[in-house]
Amino acid sequence: MAGKKAMSILPNLPPLPTMKEVMSVQKISALKRLSQNFLMDLNLTNKIVRHAKFVKGAHVCEVGPGPGGITRSILNKQPASFYVIEKDKRFLPGLELLSEASNGKMKIFLGDILRFDMSKLFPDDLKHDWLDIPPMIHIIGNLPFSVATPLIIQWLQEIQEHKGAWSYGRSRLTLTFQLEVAQRMVAEPESLMRSRLSIMCQYLCHVNHVFTIPGKAFTPAPDVDVGVVTFVPRKEPLIGQPFKLVEKVVRCMFQHRQKLIKWGFEMLVPFDRPDLVDRFFKLSGIGEDSRPMELTIDEFKSICCIYEELCNEIPGLFEYDARSREVSEAKKQWRTAKRDGEDVFLGT
Repeated sequence: MAGKKAMSILPNLPPLPTMKEVMSVQKISALKRLSQNFLMDLNLTNKIVRHAKFVKGAHVCEVGPGPGGITRSILNKQPASFYVIEKDKRFLPGLELLSEASNGKMKIFLGDILRFDMSKLFPDDLKHDWLDIPPMIHIIGNLPFSVATPLIIQWLQEIQEHKGAWSYGRSRLTLTFQLEVAQRMVAEPESLMRSRLSIMCQYLCHVNHVFTIPGKAFTPAPDVDVGVVTFVPRKEPLIGQPFKLVEKVVRCMFQHRQKLIKWGFEMLVPFDRPDLVDRFFKLSGIGEDSRPMELTIDEFKSICCIYEELCNEIPGLFEYDARSREVSEAKKQWRTAKRDGEDVFLGT
């Protein structure tokens, strides 16, 4: 009976035990420390893969397959080749069943995706010029909440630098995030959801929140709903500065996201150089009553260009960290000296 059920759900694969049966036999349950929430509903996993598009005949990498729900949906789309990267070795027996049923298309890698290099994963003949159409490569994953944000930041850097999976060209992504994170990624200027992720994602990619999955659809059910987000890298980034410079500027600007942008400017320059804060306002043309979530990508581009000019002009400015212990101690000394009426100018 179980075989017939599996066959009816997965018409393109041989009869297989269901995901619940595999997990029951292997005595697998979700690990809270790995932020595991499994999607067992094949109607929803099929929907994720449909929104991914261009999966049939493509070369696909799935991140964190777990018990294999999305894995089965991808296999049913008949990719040319299929790679899965899983950290939890408990899932290997179930994934090996799917690999055996895939006629050699599916390969399993056991490892941490945050440390996995995808630059050699796909065939070399898939490489496209960056300005050409995207290659037939797709990265899909139901990401654990604990790694989702650091992983997408890492991948965004690889996108800008054309490394990893993006050494092949503008490879597409379809990923899951906590709903609030997904909403931040696509938030427009003046939205209360506008954040660091909004700028970092949008300046490098065309980003779409394609649909929402209720938390109750997962096992175990998280306290939040989940957003499915697609990314297609832009031909040209909307901010033409190095990734680390953009990331630092955006991080500092959103450090006090509800406050005036002066707070963000002050995070970028030494505390005893208010003249540099005035320079940001003068050169950018941004009003002093503006807040970070109100700024457009073009305005962030202007801020990044000004900051680059200042870094070229002032040695050591890029390394300046307003939150470091050394700066905190220097700030205390500066305030004490100012209070005592001393004339101080520490520079950088």
